[in-house]
Amino acid sequence: MPDRKSLTPQVLLHIGQSLGVPLKGLVAVVELLEEGGTVPFIARYRKEATGNLDEVRIQSIKEKVAWFQELEERRATILSSIEEQGKLTPELRARIEATLDKRELEDLYLPYKPKRRTKATIAREKGLEPLALYMWRQEPAAISLAEFAASLVDKEKGVAGAEAALEGARHIVAEILNEDASLRKGLRQIMFDEGIVVSRKSDDAVDEQEKFKMYYEYREPVRGIPSHRMLAIRRGETANVLYFTIELEAERAIGYLKGRVHKQPGDWTPHLDLAIEDAWKRLLNNSIQTEIRLELKQRSDAEAIRVFRENLENLLLAPPAGQLAVLAIDPGIRTGCKIAVVDETGKFLEHGVIYPHQPKNDTTGAARTLHALIVRHHVKAIAIGNGTASRETDAFVREFLQQHGLNKVFSVIVNESGASVYSASGIARQEFPDLDLTVRGAISIARRLQDPLSELVKIDPKSIGVGQYQHDVDQRQLQCSLETVIESCVNRVGVDLNTASWALLRYVAGINERTARKIVEYRNDNGMFRSRVQLTAVPGIGPKTFEQAAGFLRIRDGDHPLDMTAVHPESYAIVGQMAASLGMTIEELIRNPGALERVNRSELSADVYTLNDILEELRKPSRDPREQFVAPKFREEVREIADLKPGMVMEGAVTNVTRFGAFVDIGVHHDGLVHVSELSNRFVQDPREVVRAGQIVKVQVLSVDPKTKRIALSMKALQAPPANPQRRPGNKPQPTLDASLAALSDRWKTR
Repeated sequence: MPDRKSLTPQVLLHIGQSLGVPLKGLVAVVELLEEGGTVPFIARYRKEATGNLDEVRIQSIKEKVAWFQELEERRATILSSIEEQGKLTPELRARIEATLDKRELEDLYLPYKPKRRTKATIAREKGLEPLALYMWRQEPAAISLAEFAASLVDKEKGVAGAEAALEGARHIVAEILNEDASLRKGLRQIMFDEGIVVSRKSDDAVDEQEKFKMYYEYREPVRGIPSHRMLAIRRGETANVLYFTIELEAERAIGYLKGRVHKQPGDWTPHLDLAIEDAWKRLLNNSIQTEIRLELKQRSDAEAIRVFRENLENLLLAPPAGQLAVLAIDPGIRTGCKIAVVDETGKFLEHGVIYPHQPKNDTTGAARTLHALIVRHHVKAIAIGNGTASRETDAFVREFLQQHGLNKVFSVIVNESGASVYSASGIARQEFPDLDLTVRGAISIARRLQDPLSELVKIDPKSIGVGQYQHDVDQRQLQCSLETVIESCVNRVGVDLNTASWALLRYVAGINERTARKIVEYRNDNGMFRSRVQLTAVPGIGPKTFEQAAGFLRIRDGDHPLDMTAVHPESYAIVGQMAASLGMTIEELIRNPGALERVNRSELSADVYTLNDILEELRKPSRDPREQFVAPKFREEVREIADLKPGMVMEGAVTNVTRFGAFVDIGVHHDGLVHVSELSNRFVQDPREVVRAGQIVKVQVLSVDPKTKRIALSMKALQAPPANPQRRPGNKPQPTLDASLAALSDRWKTR
C-alpha cells in the first residue's frame, strides 16, 4: 500500500504529468490505495473521488507510486552511506534529493560506493592525487606538469620516475571521468541513440535446427530494435549459440568526452587525451554497455509482458458456452480417449474410456458408451481436446451425432493448453483426489468450454501458451503483471458466490487465498449463501473486505434481488429510492427496465457516475460482458499437415499474438503463422491492431513444410485490395517470414 509520507509534492506532480492524470484524481487514488482499496473496486465504485479514472490508469498510478517508493528507500540508503563516510556536502545532498531518476541516483553515488582496489586507488595510495587534480583542473601554475611529476618520484612508494607518476595520475583522472554523473548520462544517451546491437554466432556453437540463423551476423540500431528480436538474441546468448555487443564508434565517444573535459590547452592536454581514451576503453565502454543492455532487457521484458497480458486477457474473456451439461473427450490412440461428464454447474458426474481409433477401432462400443452418457446426463455439448487424434475424434463424434439424430448436441474442439499442468497440480488433487490425471484433464476441458475464465484461473498463466519468450523475462515482474490481468478479468465478469472455486474467489477484489478457502469451507458447512450480507459471517471477512468484494460477487435466486447484479450494497438504498418514486418494488423495477427512463435523477441522493453505473446495470442486470460463444469450423478433409495444400482456405482460432504475427489453430495439431505482413492489405504496425487471442478467423494457406512442421498462412489474401495502397513508413525491414516461422519451434515443443 502507498505511503503518502514518501510522496513529496514534486513526486506527485511528476507522476501526474507523466501519466496525464489530474492531481486531484491522483491524490484520491493514492489515498484510497493507502486505505486498502483495490484497483477494481476503486475503478468501479469510487469514480466520483477519482474523476472517473479507469482501471488501467489506476493500475499505472499504483505501479508508479511503488516505483517511487523504491527510489525513496534507495535514496535514504545512499544518503546515509555517504554521510557515514563524512563526505555528504550540502550541494551533493541537494543533487541526490532532487533527482527522480534511479540511474542518475546511482551515478551520483558511484564515487562513494565501496569498491575493490583499482589502478586509481593504488595511484592515490602512492600520493599521486594532487598531480591528477593538476591535470583535471587545467589551471596554469608556477611549476610545470613535468616538474610536478618529478617531485612525486618515490621509489619506496613504487613511483620509479616522472613517467610512472604521470601514468598513475592518468589512472586517477580516468576514474574521475568514469564516476562523473553528467558524463555518464551523456554517453548513455549517445550509445542509446547511435549504438548498434551486433550479434554473432559463437565459435563453438551448436544450433542443429538453426533456430537462431537469422542472428548469426546481425546488426540493428539500439534505438529501434523491437522486443521480440532483442529477446531472441538474448535467448541465443543464453543457449551459447550467439553472443552480442553494443557497438559505438570510439571516436564518437572520445570526441564527446574531450569536448566536455578540455577547458584550455596546456602541458596537461596530451595526458588528458590519454586518460580520456583509457577511461573509455577500459572503464566507460563496458560499463555503459552493461547499462544499455540492462535497459534493452527491461524494455524488451516490458513489451513481452504487455503482449502476454493482452493475449491472456483475451483468452480469459473468451466467450463461455454457458451452463449446460458437457461431455469432454481427451483424445488418445493407443491408450484410448478419456471421457468425463460435468453438469451445468461444472460438477463432475462420471468418467470412462472409449477406443474408436487404432489399434482397437471399437467404434461400435465407443458409440454405445457416448449415447448412454449423453442420455443419462442430458448432455448438450461435447468438448474435444485439441491434442493428439483430436481431428479423428472430432470426425468420429460428428458422424456419431448424425447417425443417432442428436441434432441438439453440438461438438467443438477446445484448446487444451495447460490442462495437463492443471491435472497434476495441487488444486486438481484437492478437487479430485481419487481420479487419474487423465480424467482430471478431461474435466478441465469440459469446464473450459462452459466457462474459460473459471477454469483457466487454476492454471499457471505461463503454461497456457499465449506468451512470447515468457521464460526469458523478469519472472517476478511477469507474475505480478499476470496476476493483475487475472484479477481485472475476474472482477469485470463477476463471480457466482455459490459455485465458484476458491481458485476463482481468490482473485475477487479484497479476497486472498486464505479468505477464499474460508468462504468455500463456510459454504460447504452451511449451505449456499442466501445474501451478500451473509458473507460477513465468514471468519476473516470484516467490513473492509466486504466493502471491496461485495459488488463483484453474485448470488442468484437469493434473498435480495440486487445481489445478482453489479450494484454495490452501499447503493441499494438508491435503487430503493428509484423504485419507490415509480411506485414499484425493486423486483418489479428489475423486471421492467424500461421504467428507468421515468426516473427523476434530481430526486436521488447519488452522484452522477454512481447513478449512471446503477442505471446501466439495471437495464441489463447480470449481463455477462463477454461475447457470444462461437466455435471454429475445421474442414473435414483436412486433419494433418500432409492434408494441407497451398491455396486452401481454412477457418481457425487465434491461439497467440506476437509482435511478428499471429498463430492460428486450423485443426492439424500444429499452429500456422500469419506473418504481420500477411495480416491485412493495409500496413500493420502491431498485429494486435488486427487480431486477438481466441478470435475466429479465415486464412489461406501460403506454404507448408511437413518436415519442419511450419505452416505459413495469410489473412490478407482473402481481403479486397485497398483503394489507396500505403507504403510502410520508415525504412526498417520487417522480419522475414522464414525468420518468424522459426519462432514456431518453441511452441511445438510445448504443445
